[in-house]
Amino acid sequence: MAKYLIVGGVAGGATTAARLRRIDESAEIIMFERGEHISYANCGLPYYVGGVITERENLLLQTPESFNKRLNVDVRIHNEVVRIDRENKLVEINDLLNKTSYTESYDKLIVSPGAEPIKPPIPGINDEAIFTVRNVKDTDKIKGFYDEKKPKKAVVVGAGFIGLEMAENLHHMGMMVTIVEMADQVMTPLDYEMAAEVHMHLKTKNVEFYLKDGVSEFNREGDKLNIHLQSGRKIDADMVILSIGVRPETKLIKEAGLELAPNGGIKVNEYLQTSDSNVYALGDAIAFPHPITGKYMNAYLAGPANKQGRILANNLVLGHKQKYKGSIATAIAKVFDITVASTGLAEKVLKKEGIKYISNITHGASNAGYYPGAMPTTIKIMFDPETGKLFGGQIIGYVGVDKRIDLIATVLKNKGSIYDLQEIEHAYAPPFSSAKDPVNQAGFTAGNIIEGLVNIIHWDELHQLHAPNNFILDVRTPDEFELGQIEGAVNIEVDKIRERIDEIPKDKKIIIYCGVGLRGYFAARILMQRGFKDVVNLSGGYKTYEHATCKQSNEDIFESSYIANDGHIYRGKDKDAEDEKDIKTIEIDACGLQCPGPIIKLKKEIDKLEDGQRLRQKVTDAGFTKDVASWCKMTGNKLISCDSEKGIISAVIEKQRKNGATTNTNIELPKNKTMVVFSDDLDRALASLVIANGAAATGSKVTLFFTFWGLNVIKKTDKPRVEKDLMGKMFGKMMASDAGNLKLSKMNMMGMGSKMMKKRMLSKKVDSLEDLLKTAMDNGVEMIACQMSMDVMGVDAAELLEGVEIGGVATYLEEAEQSNINLFI
Repeated sequence: MAKYLIVGGVAGGATTAARLRRIDESAEIIMFERGEHISYANCGLPYYVGGVITERENLLLQTPESFNKRLNVDVRIHNEVVRIDRENKLVEINDLLNKTSYTESYDKLIVSPGAEPIKPPIPGINDEAIFTVRNVKDTDKIKGFYDEKKPKKAVVVGAGFIGLEMAENLHHMGMMVTIVEMADQVMTPLDYEMAAEVHMHLKTKNVEFYLKDGVSEFNREGDKLNIHLQSGRKIDADMVILSIGVRPETKLIKEAGLELAPNGGIKVNEYLQTSDSNVYALGDAIAFPHPITGKYMNAYLAGPANKQGRILANNLVLGHKQKYKGSIATAIAKVFDITVASTGLAEKVLKKEGIKYISNITHGASNAGYYPGAMPTTIKIMFDPETGKLFGGQIIGYVGVDKRIDLIATVLKNKGSIYDLQEIEHAYAPPFSSAKDPVNQAGFTAGNIIEGLVNIIHWDELHQLHAPNNFILDVRTPDEFELGQIEGAVNIEVDKIRERIDEIPKDKKIIIYCGVGLRGYFAARILMQRGFKDVVNLSGGYKTYEHATCKQSNEDIFESSYIANDGHIYRGKDKDAEDEKDIKTIEIDACGLQCPGPIIKLKKEIDKLEDGQRLRQKVTDAGFTKDVASWCKMTGNKLISCDSEKGIISAVIEKQRKNGATTNTNIELPKNKTMVVFSDDLDRALASLVIANGAAATGSKVTLFFTFWGLNVIKKTDKPRVEKDLMGKMFGKMMASDAGNLKLSKMNMMGMGSKMMKKRMLSKKVDSLEDLLKTAMDNGVEMIACQMSMDVMGVDAAELLEGVEIGGVATYLEEAEQSNINLFI
């Protein structure tokens, strides 16, 4: 009779024990668990905290008693295995309740220690209001704290899958939620431009989040926990959730002298056997070669752990017949109304590993566009440029993301290619898909690229191009073009390309884009077959470009929020509130229409209304949130509200134009002031700030656009260390380090002039440049750093003063249009 000892329960250990018993009734099986729960749904913990799962018992899949009764497994909870004696095949156990120790022998030992939350040594991290979310005990603490303290503001540190799930559930409980993330994006398994869609969605849900920032200290101030960020910002909260990540718990294994993989996980072979033939391991703590890279990796996922348990038990009883093939890390998460999923390797990993690949983004719909309820879906796939072998996939959408990531994962796991995606035979009916599913379309588009029918360019490549030998061609409609376009683009609608083809130069690189890439492909085919040699289509179209190049973070949105005596959170009062019961509102459903459909329908329907009447339009195109605001600004109509719920955007627009003219006969001229600050001369910088502060004092909105050398004016004094390329380092040495090191334009005299000027200003009680900068920011002066200039001069965003925004020429021009003074300094 074989004797098996299992260290650890939950997905790995409990699954192994159950499978062992089902195929070996006579075996002696003992399972040790240092906690009180042996089998629980840890993936459901955030939803129990948020009240979506209402019964705690529903999380507990098996109790020690039920496990023993059904499977005849000796379950010993509150028993911690502290030492493995491999030579004598013994383990030492501490009984945590009785405070005693004992040993137990084994024929085969199975270890499933799992992973532990990372809790760095940040000052104040042990405060009673700071929690991790790893087991049922953790959620009990959070629920108890909430019931007693009734917190209103929560901070989630870390924006991985669990962190975002916690953010959603705390928001669901009625709290103001702030996320702090060290990376420049949420959900790091995603590529940047895909994460940008998640950022946009979080903004629609009024979630505050700080990117490229971390926590340096927690400080208790009465009832509040003050959180100091590495950037110097301070935010307060009633409670904090740590979701920084996890690491394999390998102390027991390391002390037993078993081999660890280079990444720190427990090294196992294809039979899940450690370096000791009598010891096996599974779950979060093991490291196994990745099916694509061959490098050892951990898979912190319940699915692989469950499958490993079944394979391991089979091999123990039936011999080494079944091999574990590794995990491609297929994962999915619900983030408010959207679903985010990934499988295989991200583009950034392929690039790091030096694997040749092509990536491409396609946008589709969850079901046939003519059937109600079609929701947008974005798919990104990575594949071999020659064979089409699939490397990875990422999907963001509202409906059907789960089934589509599973299709891609199945092809990938079986070493399939983009041609297999083309051949997938899916269940089709209008409510569920299109005749060519978005996964098929991703495969078809990839095939076109490999076969040379179209060449593509990516958003980040285009974003960095400023060469005069490029011709950027926007093939959308003129209405779409007016709502926003890539700088320098020429608009020729796709259906008019043939008749206007002489306007397109043949001696330049033609960069084509449309809304999502489809019309761009049609335009590229026309030009390529008419003798144009260098033609590329923008992957993902303007939709992906706009998401990826706009401001990603969402800081300081709760500054005007307050908690009233009734305990509710208020975000200010609507100064335009009025009795709206007599206002006529027309309901329009534009769900399922893709850009520019919603805007075209909006224009058509609002033209039918009288001044003062309103139109409520429902749309499923995620880009409509920004488009409707821009359209209203351009046309003079008033955007009353724009909300999102379960992927449906509902916007209310009040008509304020009639026959093409504004209803207000007293036309109000622009009052804003804008300045382009090109120079870093001390005297010119002073003039800029003096004028800006003076204008701000009159109530005008003031915008300063810092470009090229002007960027030196807004650099931090204590800048973080930033990695730069050679040119960036060279510019850094030539440029002033901050505002305190600027030189005079005349009579600088190797720095003496600057010192004399500062001394003279001090004696005359004139504020220093540094003080003027602070005053300007306090007075609401908007400071924008030119992204293009930053790229050219090698200036990183982390070097700039807090509060400085980053934008392009379009941002400046939009402000300039609202100004009656525009200066170049």
